[in-house]
Amino acid sequence: MTGDVAELVRLRAVMLGAMAGQPVEPGPWQQEALAMLQARLAEPEPTMAAYVVDVPDGVGLAACAVGTIDLRLGGPANPSGRTGYVYNVVTDEAYRRRGFSRACMASLLGWFARRGVSTVDLRATADGEPLYRALGFAPVSHTALRLATGRR
Repeated sequence: MTGDVAELVRLRAVMLGAMAGQPVEPGPWQQEALAMLQARLAEPEPTMAAYVVDVPDGVGLAACAVGTIDLRLGGPANPSGRTGYVYNVVTDEAYRRRGFSRACMASLLGWFARRGVSTVDLRATADGEPLYRALGFAPVSHTALRLATGRR
């Protein structure tokens, strides 16, 4: 899997561009993402996983889904506090509408289940929401907020 990290970063740029409505500029973020993927996916007991579909007629990746396991303070709905977070779900434009993202997501959800994760979160685009709802995801009542300090 660690051999696919450059392609995972490339697909992340595809996803981020689709979300922003314009191509994402190359930059230091790519090297940071590459280093993180290489380190986290190679851990003996990884808390990050990536499931991929290879390009059917060539070299590279057609689709991927990446997720992590976070350990949070438990509560009534999730006593263990083990929470999955899904991100970087994307299919390259030339290979969309073939079920590749669904296959990647199903594998990632299985990985979470095998590790005792009973709560999985994600943020969806309008294009991705029907897939996630079909897989059992539902809206939550919590407002998502973010603080961007500008520190790097």
